[in-house]
Amino acid sequence: MLRLRECFVSYIISPSSTSSILPLRRLLSAATAPVSTNPSSFAVEEYLVGTCGLTRPQALKASKKLSHLKSPANPDAVLAFLAGLGLSGADAAAVVAKDPLFLCAGVDKTLAPVVAGLTDLGLSHPEIARLVSLAHYGFRTRSVVSKVQYCLPLFGSFDNFHRTLRRGPCLISSDLGKVIKPNVEFLRECGLSDCDIVKLCIPAPRMLATNPERLRAMVACAERLGIPRGSGMLRQALQAVAFLGKEKIAAKLEYLKNTFRWSDAEVSIAVCKAPMVLRKSKESLKGRSEFLLSEVGLEPMYIAHRPIILCLSLEGRVRPRYYVVKFLKQSGLLGRDPSFYTAVMVTEKAFMEKFICPHKKAAPHLAQDYATACKRGDAD
Repeated sequence: MLRLRECFVSYIISPSSTSSILPLRRLLSAATAPVSTNPSSFAVEEYLVGTCGLTRPQALKASKKLSHLKSPANPDAVLAFLAGLGLSGADAAAVVAKDPLFLCAGVDKTLAPVVAGLTDLGLSHPEIARLVSLAHYGFRTRSVVSKVQYCLPLFGSFDNFHRTLRRGPCLISSDLGKVIKPNVEFLRECGLSDCDIVKLCIPAPRMLATNPERLRAMVACAERLGIPRGSGMLRQALQAVAFLGKEKIAAKLEYLKNTFRWSDAEVSIAVCKAPMVLRKSKESLKGRSEFLLSEVGLEPMYIAHRPIILCLSLEGRVRPRYYVVKFLKQSGLLGRDPSFYTAVMVTEKAFMEKFICPHKKAAPHLAQDYATACKRGDAD
């Protein structure tokens, strides 16, 4: 480990220390001790490599933003502060590589008050450390406290909020009053609960961080597809059309019509029932069309009214189950002929209980063949 970090961490875990994490006042005192006594010889790139742990290419890139530094005093204080929060050397290096100017943040004027504010909100030091690793430049502004204070109740837990930030730190970097709050209020007006909003934003945090007018345009697009405000499918519709232009959506609708031989009314029915079909690739839709229409022999209208089939894994679920049922029919092992939709939609447990387990004696290899097919399909 690097010299500064070794000294600091060894002090934290020494027997004379009463806590695994230094009190803030003692931490600030320890952070002020510079490593170098000759500021005029301070070489930023070498410091980034030798002390921060960056690779040479990372250091070369980062040093361009730190050319004004004449002394390692403030960077030393920042690194010591991060160590005190529990960040490993690798985590600290990742922060610096993403945001070199983090080394210029004021420990006593910015970072310490931010940590104090987040602690007052109930966050532990490990949680704050996780936040630092994701927020980067957003963490070195005091407004981060008010954003976390607003988002924690909305997301219901720090873990949900953290999952969102892992997709991108935009909720920390966006304006709370002008962007995030108006977007949340608008989605609520559209009939989405806070739980829906969280489910919408965990995979796509930009939904809350985008320009409010753009979010309104997404809702308008969903309405044009036949999914109004207040609909239970609105969240899925927004996920489907998010950040897609009108031309791309129109092209996907046309492709669906041609691929599944749907009329305008049928494609509208399908999209309203399962908006996420708009997110499926052309290759994926083509493979499903060939299987469902040609091999299974389903009618286009049947699929249009049950479009959720198109959102299931073809190779990991739909095809293996179809072959199981087909085998059982041909072997005379089924008393009743189940619908294709029923066979692919039941849970895995229910499918096993109804179509696999009762036939262990008559078809001893069926369970293994089915499991192998599903596993192979999941790997594709």
